Order: sequence, then C-alpha cells, then structure tokens
Amino acid sequence: MSYKLIKKKIENYDTIIIHRHSRPDLDALGSQLGLKEAILATYPNKKVYVVGDENNLKRVGAMDIIDDAVYHDALVFIVDVAITKLISDDRYNLAKEIIIIDHHTNPTDIPGAIAYIDTSYEAAAAYIADILHELKFKNTPKGADLLLSGIITDSGRFQYLKNGERLFKIASRLMAEGANPMGLYEWLYIEEIETRLMKYDFQSRIKIEDGVAFLINRPEDVTEYAHIDAFTMSRGMVNLMAGIDGVPIWANFTYDPEQGLIMGEFRSRGIVIVDIAKKYGGGGHDHACGALLENWELVDAVINDFKKLVESK
Repeated sequence: MSYKLIKKKIENYDTIIIHRHSRPDLDALGSQLGLKEAILATYPNKKVYVVGDENNLKRVGAMDIIDDAVYHDALVFIVDVAITKLISDDRYNLAKEIIIIDHHTNPTDIPGAIAYIDTSYEAAAAYIADILHELKFKNTPKGADLLLSGIITDSGRFQYLKNGERLFKIASRLMAEGANPMGLYEWLYIEEIETRLMKYDFQSRIKIEDGVAFLINRPEDVTEYAHIDAFTMSRGMVNLMAGIDGVPIWANFTYDPEQGLIMGEFRSRGIVIVDIAKKYGGGGHDHACGALLENWELVDAVINDFKKLVESK
C-alpha cells in the first residue's frame, strides 16, 4: 500500500488525533509526539491532538484532554500498536477513519482500519520517520529528537538490529533535522541514586534456572517501592538480566495493582520467544515481548515453557 494514501488522508482532514498503546514506552511516545510535530510542521493549520494514559515518561510531552465531539470529523492515527485491548483511550472508534502504523507481529483486529504494519523495523519511530521522509514532510529538531528517542530505546541503543544499514540512515537523517543524540543519551540514561540502588536490590533477587533468568515481584517483595509504578519495575528492570553467559532468555514478572494482573516482560538472545508470549495472550517482537497474566501459576507455566525452549535448542 502506497504511503501517499497517508498524505492524502492528512490533507483531507482538519482534525487529526494520534493514539498509541497504554503504559507507553519511549517508542510509543516518540512515535506519537514525533508524528504530531511533523504534521504541524508540514500543515501548520491542522488541529493535531495526542491522547492516552501517562506514566513516569510524561516529561516527554503532555497528552491533550479532548471531548468526544472532536472525534466526529477526525482522522485517527494509532501508532506502535495494532490490537484493540492494548490501545490507550478507546474513543478511536468515534473517528471517521483510522490509520495504523506499527511494527509488531500481531495482526490488527480493528475493523476498517488502514493498516501499515512492517515488522522489519526495529521501532515504530523508525517506520514513521521513513514514511515521513518518503512523503517529504517537514520536521523540527524537537520532532527529530522524539523519533530518535523511540529508535534508541526500542533498538536497545542500536544493539538489536533487523536492518542496521537502514536504521543508521534513518538516525542520520534525524540528526540532520536537528536531533541531538548526546543530549538524548544523557536524558535517557542518567538516573537518580534511588533508582540505581533499587536496581541493585532487584539484581540481588534474580534467579537462574536451566538457562532462564527471571525476577518475580510480588507485592510483598517490593513493599519499600510502593511509590514506584509497575511499568518501571517491569519493563524498566527486565534488562538487568541481559548479557549473562549461558542465559539466552530472561523475564520479569511484576504484579500491577491498578490492573490486578501480573505484567510479564520477556527478552531473549538468539531464540525466538514471541510465540510463547502469544500463547498467554500477549505478543510483541521475536526477542522482546510480553503478556498480562492473571495469576502466579501462569507465571510458573511461562517460565517452564521458556526452560523447555532453551532445552530444545
């Protein structure tokens, strides 16, 4: 499907609303806010809104509060997600048309949506940056920074490459548009002493069995971190287990009191694990995925499936 359709749809609407997945990471936020910047830079008279839940990454950019009526003659973009249960703010269904831009392996279940899904991109932000470049959209240094932040984080600082030559070209173009990678790295990875000490504590509780490393965060395990959101304790801590010799799969399981569910974050090196995530109702990428689990028995089942997978290789 031609990208020109995206440009045509944008030109046909005065109001554009951009959604992404709930509990956003920097690829979701960078894609959402970066797309907004590029649309406004190219079409300054458009009304462009970003919506969704906020977490500790809200410093990236504030979400807009809009009435349902704004959707009635609007075009909606949904970025970095394609399945309904993961989209933040379900009012996207009120829009006249929906365009999805995603890089995950899950097919969309949104009826009537125009879907651009390409799993060869390391980040949704990279896919969006490529589309904007091909369509000759303008950008701003802020927009370039936002898109580059999504690329840096979802590619693991350019460690997890699918098409490295293309990704570095995209990053280079964003730098030419004003992105500042040095400033981004400092902003992304300099952390408060409390966070660093918390990581040491979490590392002390890592278990390794049969080639699988895992961290289990029950409420009683993390009482002193009750003020820390579950997202930080789950996705923010999973890669404490990365890079251990003889451990190709690692996982973090954190109870989220807001959802009443256990957030499972799964990562791997050299072994495709996304099918196990899908087995438990989740999804994502081949080597970085997750699932929401209803009980701790399912956590044990996931860990056992990972052990069997390692043994089979």
